[in-house]
Amino acid sequence: MGNHVVCFGELLLRLTAPGRELLLQSGRLDVHVGGAEANVAIGLARLGHQAAMVSRVPAGPLGEAAIGHLRRHGVDVSGVGTAAGRMGLYFLSFGAGVRASDIVYDREGSAFARAGAGDFAWPALLDGADLLHLSGVTAALGPDSAAAALAAAEAAAARGIAVSFDGNYRAQLWNAWGSDPRAVLTRLVGTAEIMFGNHRDISLLLGREFSGDGEARRREAADAAFAAFPKLRLIASTARHVVDADTHRIAARVDAREGSVQTEEVSVAGIVDRIGAGDAFAAGVLHGLRSGLDLEGIARSGLALTCLKHSLPGDASLFTQRDIDAFNAGERDVRR
Repeated sequence: MGNHVVCFGELLLRLTAPGRELLLQSGRLDVHVGGAEANVAIGLARLGHQAAMVSRVPAGPLGEAAIGHLRRHGVDVSGVGTAAGRMGLYFLSFGAGVRASDIVYDREGSAFARAGAGDFAWPALLDGADLLHLSGVTAALGPDSAAAALAAAEAAAARGIAVSFDGNYRAQLWNAWGSDPRAVLTRLVGTAEIMFGNHRDISLLLGREFSGDGEARRREAADAAFAAFPKLRLIASTARHVVDADTHRIAARVDAREGSVQTEEVSVAGIVDRIGAGDAFAAGVLHGLRSGLDLEGIARSGLALTCLKHSLPGDASLFTQRDIDAFNAGERDVRR
């Protein structure tokens, strides 16, 4: 068995209205490289883990820029190939006060979305890996992408490689084609040992609601998921209370078959950029798991990284263990 993580998904360019403007209010856009799985790869690489990305981008400067972004942060990009098609894009305008942030996708027909299950040589791409991470975003792009995600997960499972799956439900993407999200996601979660999702994600998978409030409802949902998916051994999620665009309260939860941990709520104020916070949480949880921490440590690792991500422009977490330690120690003053 190997010792590195393979992340599979689409690389995107994010075009953001500057400051708190509406899209094209001033005719300017800031550009960042994004993509849920790429964010996890970068987050893990920054924390000292070996992480590789598998994807497809168009040949030319846009694809090269995305590959270069991952390479700069220590991600192995040998599995990122070029293919016909375009670069996937999404547009973001940040919220302010009572106005929520807004995202517009423009990724139909991208080089990655046009790739199918037969376009990735999984035996070679998974060589030396002990974990495959992917998300529901890939499956939501269309039938070819859904088939590619299933092929990746099943290839890993067949080789005894653990699968980590983040639900990342994107209604806009699923609704754009004749999809059956429950059927596709159920097959994907069936391969997974680690799942990122909450009681709403589990409700979608199992077609049932869960009673009660707070921790009791989350444990009921987790127990139902563990019963339905025998391979599943860990479920991680955050609980977020949005006060306004600048202030959120966040707690982290990790459920295992033998018990669960839920952290206290942390108030995150002065938010710079919340996009990618869920991917930072996933990277933090995987980091804690791979570092041999107990459930409490795993939850706090995820919480630290997701809270820190709100302070950083762009999609990916660029923090190190030193930053996690400082956050957990309550250090908020200048480090000199």
